[in-house]
Amino acid sequence: MNVVIVESPSKAKTINKYLGKDFKVLASFGHVRDLPAKDGSVKPDEDFAMDWVVDRDSNKRLTDIAKAVKEADRLYLATDPDREGEAISWHVMEVLKQKKALKDVEVKRVVFNEITKSAILKAMAEPRDLDDELVKAYLARRALDYLVGFTLSPVLWRKLPGARSAGRVQSVALRLVCERESEIEKFVAQEYWTVEAGLNGDAGKPFTGRLFATNGQKLDKYDLNDEAKALAAAKLVERAPLTVRGVERKPARRHPQPPFTTSTLQQEAARKLGFAANHTMRVAQNLYEGKSIGGEVTGLITYMRTDGVTIAQEALMSARGVIESRYGKKYLPDAPRVYKTKAKNAQEAHEAIRPTDPRRTPADVAHALDQDEMKLYELIWRRTIASQMESAQMERTTVTILNADQTAELRATGTVIQFDGFLSVYQEGRDDDGDEDDSRILPPLREGEVLTTESITPKQHFTDPPPRFTEASLVKRMEELGIGRPSTYASILTVLRDRNYVHMDRSRFVPDDKGRLVTAFLEKFFHRYVEYDFTANLEEQLDEISAGDEDWKKVLAEFWAAFKPKTEEILGVRNAEVIDALDDFLAPMLFARTSDGSDPRKCPACENGRLGLKTSRFGAFVGCSNYPECSYTRPFGQNGDDGEGASDEPSILGNDPDTGDEISLRIGRFGPYIQAGEAPKGEKPRRASLPKDVPAAELTLEKALQLLSLPRTVGTHPETGKPITASIGRYGPYVAHDGIYGKLAGTDEVFSVGLNRAVSIIADTAAKKAGGGASKTVLKELGAHPADEGPVRVLDGRYGPYVNHGKVNATLPKGTEPESVTMEQALEWLAAKADKKGTGKKAPARKAPAKKAAAKKAPAKKPAAKSKKAS
Repeated sequence: MNVVIVESPSKAKTINKYLGKDFKVLASFGHVRDLPAKDGSVKPDEDFAMDWVVDRDSNKRLTDIAKAVKEADRLYLATDPDREGEAISWHVMEVLKQKKALKDVEVKRVVFNEITKSAILKAMAEPRDLDDELVKAYLARRALDYLVGFTLSPVLWRKLPGARSAGRVQSVALRLVCERESEIEKFVAQEYWTVEAGLNGDAGKPFTGRLFATNGQKLDKYDLNDEAKALAAAKLVERAPLTVRGVERKPARRHPQPPFTTSTLQQEAARKLGFAANHTMRVAQNLYEGKSIGGEVTGLITYMRTDGVTIAQEALMSARGVIESRYGKKYLPDAPRVYKTKAKNAQEAHEAIRPTDPRRTPADVAHALDQDEMKLYELIWRRTIASQMESAQMERTTVTILNADQTAELRATGTVIQFDGFLSVYQEGRDDDGDEDDSRILPPLREGEVLTTESITPKQHFTDPPPRFTEASLVKRMEELGIGRPSTYASILTVLRDRNYVHMDRSRFVPDDKGRLVTAFLEKFFHRYVEYDFTANLEEQLDEISAGDEDWKKVLAEFWAAFKPKTEEILGVRNAEVIDALDDFLAPMLFARTSDGSDPRKCPACENGRLGLKTSRFGAFVGCSNYPECSYTRPFGQNGDDGEGASDEPSILGNDPDTGDEISLRIGRFGPYIQAGEAPKGEKPRRASLPKDVPAAELTLEKALQLLSLPRTVGTHPETGKPITASIGRYGPYVAHDGIYGKLAGTDEVFSVGLNRAVSIIADTAAKKAGGGASKTVLKELGAHPADEGPVRVLDGRYGPYVNHGKVNATLPKGTEPESVTMEQALEWLAAKADKKGTGKKAPARKAPAKKAAAKKAPAKKPAAKSKKAS
């Protein structure tokens, strides 16, 4: 018998069908070992020895695997074809060695890029040994990430209240987001004007010409920098007639983009589908592991963690066949297109992400996919087909127009697509729209043609600050800098959000105070380790390890020799000195030069205090040195030159129509809040904190009055007769009834939640309490169980998500996202759990009474052992 190990049970089930009765395919459920989350798991003083632990669930699975392997002739390790997959195979093999399960068993590694019968059978026919270099690269990366996290994070905790953690790559990504925010804050808009003329020719089709030059001198962007200059230039255009003096037509070609890599898939899915990077990867995983098509489960796309852009010859020819049959010969190039990868490490330059069979169109698989899977499959299919199509052919036209005395030259530009080529199937998205002039279509024009002027319009413009990063543009920038690798982009972005270092505003990254302060701290005290080049060079070294060109322990030793002393040095610096150093370091941002030349650090409230950086458990802020006599504060990151938001200069929203109180938005030590009027001395005015999901810039008088009116009475509970209220507390919006508090989705729901919904939330919360605090929030409804029609659901439990049916609960395997769970997977896990429960009940009956008694006596020895150790 042969045993095959893969990561997931659904993958195991599919591959078992392909291989037949001589093979037993088992799932490891992802990684089986990890470094314990405690200091000392990596030991630099012991040649970087690592302590690995197997969690309880993995231990049970490995015991089953070991039992099967002991009865096998061969063991095939068939985990994913990347560095992480190689690591899982290595971990499994190491544990099996420890369990002495590999005696007389031949161990081989097989890799496949797609889960189709032909690909699996081909891989099984071409086994290899485990790649030691890839394993060493994994060990080096894992050790580096551990050493940075568990050495640097404690420094942050001690020096910066509220800081969560630091990571080798996440900190550099955070720096990108923070630097972009600083650029935006420092940005000063520049005024410029353009002059446009609405024109018409013999064809009777209007078009627009833009002033290009005056008096023979080409206009630069800022030459017309005020209205007076723009109006003077417009008068030159008025000198009729305007005549066409030249029509220049140039052919152009636009070539298709390569098929998807991991990063380009994440970027396009974000632009076109609005998917977050981690959601893209979850959906892609589902497509890779397969769907039931024509009665057989088969993978629909190739492996989705790759930096390669090549396509297998068989798939390439299949794609060309699709192009010719669906679009015609003119859309098919004479020879297949060949793309070159940018990956520096050939061992990780796998095939591009493509359909396993390009002939399988989106319409062919629609019945087997959910909405998001369908969207992503169609995106991948279209990109793959387009990558092998003819280039688009277009004609770019530039028309030169002169006024009567030739003192003003206008130009009109446009593009005509003469052959759409690949554009008939796919057009790549853009992060930020640029000038659309080239996409305009011009009417037929000839040299010497006299034009009619319909209008002349001077237009005022202001330059825009650089845009904040979207997920797509941040992944693209990280890839350009060589930061991270295909398998890490999604997790990096998720960590930044989970640590509350950033938040999303209109799908763009905005750094929070904690994130900016952590970045400033690292730039000031650990500058080398957040440099882009340093991080990219370290990534290259890891790639060189996997290629066998670098010694992994040497790389670790060189890093640790410089990093450890640096952390010890900073730990010795007093916290007050750290804040003072950050105050100086951040001065250009926090205390920028004022427009009137006054001291930007002078307190505007008491006028003799000095403003400086302060910290509290709620984060960083700017405060007065005369505290507590002067309570002036303003948010971290806000320059005080314009006075907006400062506590002594409230933003007036209007008056309360019932009381006449002036309603204002103010900034306090703990953030923005709303206040109604001024209270007599010794009393507090009505106040309400501004919720995080209500931007200060969008706050209206109506919303402010709503917030001040809380708590809101939703109604009377039909069973108890007691009131149900809705409000916002320290942990967010909630409904309350008789000491039971249930979470609401957001601030808007506080004012919209009805009685039925509130009663349901209260009931759910009460049920959770009755169940010992275990949460039973439904994350996904999977449907009815085929045996008894009872519901099968994915629930959110106290210790993480799990699947439930009746009284049987099965924890989701490590790394499995709740949204990606299928009914097939759930039934398999529930069945396995039910079998284990049954075995557990029968086991005691098989034991002899004497052994039971011995087992009972065993605990009595433990106290003695503990007391000896204690003494």
